[in-house]
Amino acid sequence: MKKYAYYLITIAAAAGLGWWAFTLERGRPAAIEIAAPASANPGPSAPASGADRAGGAAATRAPGPARGGTQAPRGPVGVEAARAERVSLSETVSTVGTLRANESVVVKPEIAGRIDRIGFEGGSLVRKGALLVVLDATVAAAEAEQIRAELALARSHYQRTADLARQQFVSESARDQAASNLKVVEAKLKLAEAKLAKTGIRAPFSGRLGLRNFSVGDFIREGTELVVLEDVSQMKVDLRLPERFLGQLRQGQSLALEFDAYPGRRFEALLEAIDVQVDANGRSVVARGRMANPDGLLRTGMFARVSLTLAQRANAVVVPEEAVVPVGEQQYVYRIDEGKAVRQRVRTGLRRDGKVEIVEGLRGGEQVVTAGQPKLTGDATEVRIVGPAQLGS
Repeated sequence: MKKYAYYLITIAAAAGLGWWAFTLERGRPAAIEIAAPASANPGPSAPASGADRAGGAAATRAPGPARGGTQAPRGPVGVEAARAERVSLSETVSTVGTLRANESVVVKPEIAGRIDRIGFEGGSLVRKGALLVVLDATVAAAEAEQIRAELALARSHYQRTADLARQQFVSESARDQAASNLKVVEAKLKLAEAKLAKTGIRAPFSGRLGLRNFSVGDFIREGTELVVLEDVSQMKVDLRLPERFLGQLRQGQSLALEFDAYPGRRFEALLEAIDVQVDANGRSVVARGRMANPDGLLRTGMFARVSLTLAQRANAVVVPEEAVVPVGEQQYVYRIDEGKAVRQRVRTGLRRDGKVEIVEGLRGGEQVVTAGQPKLTGDATEVRIVGPAQLGS
């Protein structure tokens, strides 16, 4: 009986000891959980021993930068750059024009007649006075010969009448009548000789002939168009410009011409004259240039693309187009000064071949940013000049 009671006491003691240990084990985590919110990274975790949790809390409270702290300053911003240059810049306006010969005429006969001889080939060059066409002169020559005979008779009659008048055998009026008759016959002879001369049609100036559309034996009337003759040693170019350019046009300004017939080749001309009137319908002014044509390459009627130089600037400051940054109605560039990009307000002018004229704001020689401007903040950002491949780094 006593032995049985001993066993019961032992079991009860063991149970009590186990309960105490269980209670102690549950009590410790409760204290740790209270301290947990002070950690920098609270959150659920797997069950761990008290020592492990205490170590985790200590590690959490270790010194270090806070999440919202200030970052370390960045290095210089990579940009591309180019220098502002001083160049000779032309202010030009583009238009189109039409070529005309220096002199041009349609050769026509002044009298009717049958073609007896042709003295040229179509497209040939001729000199002033060259005989182009000869008409049959049989009738005209006979008329002139007849009047020469009449003239000889009139002179003889006048001489006799004048002698008789001096001797007072005839009146003064008879002498005057003979003199008048002589003058009439002389005039008739001049007319007949002029008509005879017109049977030969000559070139009024040196030039190139067009194509002929007639043959020997054709009968042509007075005023019939025979052939075109043009002086193409020099050419005129007629062009139209909007009237807003009228105040900038001057004689002697340069013209550059291009023709589809000669791709890649430029021809030079000078502005010769400006029309006295402005076209009220098209609000344009007609101007005329003149150019040499020593090789005879240019012909009347050719279409030309014309570039007219209105003004020439010898020392214009230019930068690449990509260097100019528009902000509202203002224009800016970023000038690199001692390793810093400084925003500089500028006033722009002409644009030519990817370059922009800077009228105000730069003097030439400055280094300006051409790529990477969006990365620049403020008015003086430190920069480093890189190539295109490094710009994104």
